[in-house]
Amino acid sequence: MLSKLLLSVLALAVAVSSLPIAKRGSGVAIEVKSSSQFCFYLPPHKGGDIAASEDNAIPACTDTSLASGAIQFPTGFIKSAHYVSTSGYVQVTGRIDRTQYGLKASDGGGQMDNLDLPKGTCNGYKHFVNLVEPDADVYCIRCCKDSSDCNLGKSQYGCERVVPGDYS
Repeated sequence: MLSKLLLSVLALAVAVSSLPIAKRGSGVAIEVKSSSQFCFYLPPHKGGDIAASEDNAIPACTDTSLASGAIQFPTGFIKSAHYVSTSGYVQVTGRIDRTQYGLKASDGGGQMDNLDLPKGTCNGYKHFVNLVEPDADVYCIRCCKDSSDCNLGKSQYGCERVVPGDYS
């Protein structure tokens, strides 16, 4: 009887552990300090799809010392960067050259945020929202003290509505 119970418990544990996890990512502490010192998340491999990488994205930075395990943005990838700092958030918005990281013109992009990467922080804040839109050659990241300043769950609206800013 006890062995049947143990086998049942073991079978249940195996079944539960094999269920898919909705949010598997971890994330790391990244920094957004200025228009020349910042990070945001990219697919773990050049040419990867943004939306498919939302839960396993890696930090990419202007300087790899801004995040543990970061890669450096490829030369020519960042075309412009516009930094804004308020009492509630910091952000960088701008343009990319998708070809420098092998991103596809047909990739409509996606959003990495503190829900996809729950162990990630940005400037020490636990709330952040980061979109990369290869089809439009734009990116944005906002790090927020309060969740109300980070528009999560609205990635379909794109950078210009989720993180208003300068995209020239």
